[in-house]
Amino acid sequence: MPYFLLILTALFWAGNFVLSRGMHAAIPPLALSFWRWAVALLLLLIITRQHLRAQWPMFRLHCRYIVVQGLLGVFGFTTLLYFAMQYTTVINAGLVNSCTPVLIVLFSRLLYRETVQPRQWCGVLLSLAGVLWTMAKGELTALWQVSLNQGDLLILTAAVIWALYSARLKRYPHGLHPLAYLTFISIIGLLAIFPFYLAEIQAGYRVAINPATVLTIGYVALFASVVAFIFWNAAVRAIGPAKASPFVHLMPVFSAVLAVLFLDEPLTRYHAQGAALIFSGIFMTTFHGRRGRTL
Repeated sequence: MPYFLLILTALFWAGNFVLSRGMHAAIPPLALSFWRWAVALLLLLIITRQHLRAQWPMFRLHCRYIVVQGLLGVFGFTTLLYFAMQYTTVINAGLVNSCTPVLIVLFSRLLYRETVQPRQWCGVLLSLAGVLWTMAKGELTALWQVSLNQGDLLILTAAVIWALYSARLKRYPHGLHPLAYLTFISIIGLLAIFPFYLAEIQAGYRVAINPATVLTIGYVALFASVVAFIFWNAAVRAIGPAKASPFVHLMPVFSAVLAVLFLDEPLTRYHAQGAALIFSGIFMTTFHGRRGRTL
């Protein structure tokens, strides 16, 4: 079950990448970050009112952990991602973001001494090779033509922040309800985003209100925030950061599929080849032994 949740998470976040780039001219980055989590928080408050009252003592007990997670996962990662998509392409963002699984494994090792088997490292690198192959469209020489810009550097910083957030889930407080946890970190993240959002408004940047922007905010709030975060948090806590991290490499594959479905882009041989490498890496990282026993 955790692996299915990770696949869905990658799918929902792939849609977030595509939409944030496609709508970057209509929705300023801080506005998208603020309204994404404002709507998500409203949805969470509707379904978690009873949990919040019962879980308040847990928040007070683990306040420092929750605040840091909110600043990392909600404020830091989301805001940097949307700023990055103002300056870079989805292809470049996918390339740079593909280092996230390696960073998660590194943080897990450095912070918590989590054992990382050679097979897991090979799986991470194999799935990374699949991402590079997909992004290069089957021509590895094309990778040398990709130049880093400020957007790519922002994506790299966001990847580091997300890797740290994910590694820290290993210390998730026992007894803290997942929905209450997500609500708490959403509140922390929104409080951090709000003053920067006000500064963006004062600078003259406004959201163009139309059906496309409303649907975009609705999607990133429900699927990329509430559902995806619940799935990712649950899966990482169940199987560990090192084994969950390669599933991030599914995002470029799903991005290609979404482009075929909604942008009429062709599905080519290199997409299938890259997907095969990615799934092979995930299988290598997740399973071993003659009976397919999980790591």
